[in-house]
Amino acid sequence: MHGWQQVMLCLSQHPPLLNKSLKEICMSTFDHPGLIQNINESLGPFRKSQSDAMQGFAQLARASMAEGAISAKNKELIALAIGITQHCSGCVGFHVKALRKLGCTREELEEMLTICVYMGGGPALMYSAEALKAWETMA
Repeated sequence: MHGWQQVMLCLSQHPPLLNKSLKEICMSTFDHPGLIQNINESLGPFRKSQSDAMQGFAQLARASMAEGAISAKNKELIALAIGITQHCSGCVGFHVKALRKLGCTREELEEMLTICVYMGGGPALMYSAEALKAWETMA
């Protein structure tokens, strides 16, 4: 689903939002901690029914994100950049949370976001705003 389709779906499900600006709708109502919780809860049964595949995915994630020639923090910055340019709100939430734990600074985040905008254009700019909102929310 494209971003504009998500906004239209949200508006159709929540008529009081029609009186708000697009910025208020997109930025003030997005709850990344809640999104992370909902994703984890929704995937719980799937993790059990497809345990081999999900354990494989978890192992891939651990191995890929482990400290190595590239630091864990830089790997999370890369992962967030990919999440932003792929328009993945769940990715934004999970990777911002991880970056906070790894001691990433806002300056490092913002510098990486400029690369996202450079490589991804306007859509990446919109998801950069979402990543900044998630950064503030998860402080």
